[in-house]
Amino acid sequence: MQPMGFDPTSFESVFRLALAAVLGGLIGFDRETRGKPAGFRTNILICVGAALLMELSIEVARRWVEEYGTVADPERIAAQIVSGIGFLGAGTIIQSRTGVRGLTTAAGLWVVAAIGMAVGGRQYLLAVTTAVGVMITLAVLGKLEAWLEHRSVQERWLRVAYRPGVAEPWREVEKMLREKGARIRALDIERTRDGIRSAFRAEARGDDWERVLQAVIAQEFVTRATLE
Repeated sequence: MQPMGFDPTSFESVFRLALAAVLGGLIGFDRETRGKPAGFRTNILICVGAALLMELSIEVARRWVEEYGTVADPERIAAQIVSGIGFLGAGTIIQSRTGVRGLTTAAGLWVVAAIGMAVGGRQYLLAVTTAVGVMITLAVLGKLEAWLEHRSVQERWLRVAYRPGVAEPWREVEKMLREKGARIRALDIERTRDGIRSAFRAEARGDDWERVLQAVIAQEFVTRATLE
């Protein structure tokens, strides 16, 4: 009886793993240059690992039929890839008071695993086409998304700390917000031994928020200002 498993010296098997490494590396390079947590090496490992598991799943099923003459399901091993990538993707998602980050990274890992599965399943054209589409989405649509984010209305917190001895300094900050067309939803004021602190919850366009922040920081009576 021959041992089950694919032959690592097979040219086609090595070619598939190499192709998976290239496709995963191309997507990972884009994520690496953008400073994302799942970068070059992570995407390569996921794509190659998915291709390897898909290769094993198909080969084990084939050998099982040859050795025992019974039908084997080639999808049993490969099916676990999707759930496994789900755990990795969940670890890249961060939720904070300002929103949710890491969704694109998580979705990218899921697609990279799917590309690896396509390579392992001998669907080369489908894998290459998907990889090209992912790179276009990340490069071109990423810039469009950033532009829309700056133009869209965002609800954020502006937290400001003031120097002691200034009467109602938050009035000036409130004026700045209104001049930029911001809609103030809430205002919290806290008095401490170090001075006064205020927190504005308001709606304004993304590019206007940055201008407001720089204008507030430039005021002499302000010691610190942050956006959340």
